[in-house]
Amino acid sequence: MKPSAFEYHRPETVEEAVTLLADLSEAELMAGNQSLSIVMANRLANPDHIIDINAIDELSHIDATGDAVDVGALTRHRDIEHSDVLTEEYAVLSESAGQIAGPTVRNRGTIGGSIGEADPAGNYPCVLVAMGGELELASTDGRRTVDADDYFIAYMMTDIEEDELITAARFPSDPFPAARTGMTFLGQKRAAQTWPTLSVAGAVRVDDPDAAEPAVEEARIGLANAADVPLRIEAVEAAVEGEPLVDATVENAGEIAYERVSPAAEMHADETYKRELAREYTKRALRTAYDRAIA
Repeated sequence: MKPSAFEYHRPETVEEAVTLLADLSEAELMAGNQSLSIVMANRLANPDHIIDINAIDELSHIDATGDAVDVGALTRHRDIEHSDVLTEEYAVLSESAGQIAGPTVRNRGTIGGSIGEADPAGNYPCVLVAMGGELELASTDGRRTVDADDYFIAYMMTDIEEDELITAARFPSDPFPAARTGMTFLGQKRAAQTWPTLSVAGAVRVDDPDAAEPAVEEARIGLANAADVPLRIEAVEAAVEGEPLVDATVENAGEIAYERVSPAAEMHADETYKRELAREYTKRALRTAYDRAIA
């Protein structure tokens, strides 16, 4: 099946794009086009206008500002995966990009498209919520910033308005100095091109990596495909903070994750199985992040 007829627009600035969004009814934004074309080809979406934002250069960047890592909405998964800055200072983000589908998708897909789609199984939404990130949104009324916790409302529903464009995602680096922090992104997938059955984003900051038993000062755990929105479990984090990471606290954290997730059953994974994955991958993420923090 082919998409229904539509009018094509290619703005070169954010201002041009948001003006088109405000002026045109039944318009959809197109970035990497890894999802929109599929629903259009199946006539599940029939927009009258397509606004292709690929010519807006200012939306493609990765900037480390000291307090945060700022990633433009049009930045490709491949560039995030192979960014030296992110690999060294924000590994959870580069690792999450490297686990998205296959090379073809990573060459075209964008972080803004993934966050805009807001699938709770998505890698970036999970990292964004786990790390306390925020989004910059633009419209003809100006730009506003939204915390990740406020952005994801329900299953594939967000705080974004119809006339708004995601311009950037910001990930705070201030609580997680590279010298005392370990990060990781882990998950289980049935095949490379499928959505993950469950994924975990984790970060651990220790007080002194050279100490005999470094204590966990701060931890972050976020899970993808474990609820109807990307899920941060602060009770898991509290369970391991304030003392060295030992088997007993890790096991306790895993049990908390098992109880706090609310996953939907799928064809190849019932609810109990996904709870067990949440328990196991939470433990693995904590251990991996801690080991990297003290390495």
